[in-house]
Amino acid sequence: MMDPSKTVCGDNAMVEKESGCNTTSKIPEWLLKRDMERQQEIDRKKQERESQAVKEEKSSFFNSNFYTEKSSIDAMLQSCCSIPKADLPMHFEAMTVKLQQLQKFLNDSVMFLPSYDLRQAQDALQNLQDAMIEKRDELMPKKKFAFKVRKKEVSVPKEKSVLDNIDGPKDGAIAPAMSVCGFSNVASQNLVKFSDDINSKDVLLSNLSDCTVKLFGAPSTLHIKNVINSKILCGPVATSVFVDECKDCVFVLACQQLRTHSTKDTSVYLHVTSRAIIEDCSDIRFAPYSWWYEGLEKDFATAGLQRNTNNWNCVDDFNWLSLEAHSPNWSVIPDVERIKAWDS
Repeated sequence: MMDPSKTVCGDNAMVEKESGCNTTSKIPEWLLKRDMERQQEIDRKKQERESQAVKEEKSSFFNSNFYTEKSSIDAMLQSCCSIPKADLPMHFEAMTVKLQQLQKFLNDSVMFLPSYDLRQAQDALQNLQDAMIEKRDELMPKKKFAFKVRKKEVSVPKEKSVLDNIDGPKDGAIAPAMSVCGFSNVASQNLVKFSDDINSKDVLLSNLSDCTVKLFGAPSTLHIKNVINSKILCGPVATSVFVDECKDCVFVLACQQLRTHSTKDTSVYLHVTSRAIIEDCSDIRFAPYSWWYEGLEKDFATAGLQRNTNNWNCVDDFNWLSLEAHSPNWSVIPDVERIKAWDS
């Protein structure tokens, strides 16, 4: 005879099975969602820790190599006084090459360096460049006489040397002998230089007002200082562009790195493969590089710039350290306000 209690249990089990009320196998959806979010947060924090560790490792590698190379250049600078005068031009040329290589190393490292480390490295490089220029002017003063001879060439400003009427390049300008060109002390003129004049050279544009400057080619570096109410269009620059004390200008620039100091009310149409840096600036507006001329792609190749990498709107403001709010010192030019045709 069948045990009634077993029958009841069997029936209950059958009812439970049929009704799907097995509470141990069903997890509420809200609980699953919360667990998934918790796991995603754990994964996110893990990725952040790993990313931070990689950045710290890269930063440590940079600091070690950068300051080792800086010490090497310092040693070359200290040894200048013991070098025969006939060998000084070659010695300074070698220092210039090492400084340019160090600048490129810094440019290539901008994306992962903390702002403080970047600022310290920029200042160290700037001081080193200034010290080299000062030492060269002290030991090789003959250059000054060359400047005075050319001061009389005022009738053809488009061929004028940038070294006329200036005391020497500032703010990071590297100016090895026979490799600098540009325009200086010119007003209300259209100025042009071509690749034969500027390729692989340092170009300096200083003390210009109400001018339009077009540079067709691939300079090594470009320095723009004390320029007012002017338009400057330049082909791809192999390393850096330095802008200082400019106002009411339009710049069209392609480079590895842009550093802008003490400038205001200026629009920059930019192609930059690392980042743009501004300091003590206000009302700087950015848009993508949009100039075109015959031979532009060849000049990009000559300069070694990556055509498909453009961080035109990645701007570091050294006067604005907040990560929560956008710097009030720069903005993006609305598309409807951007200049599309540069030759009109």
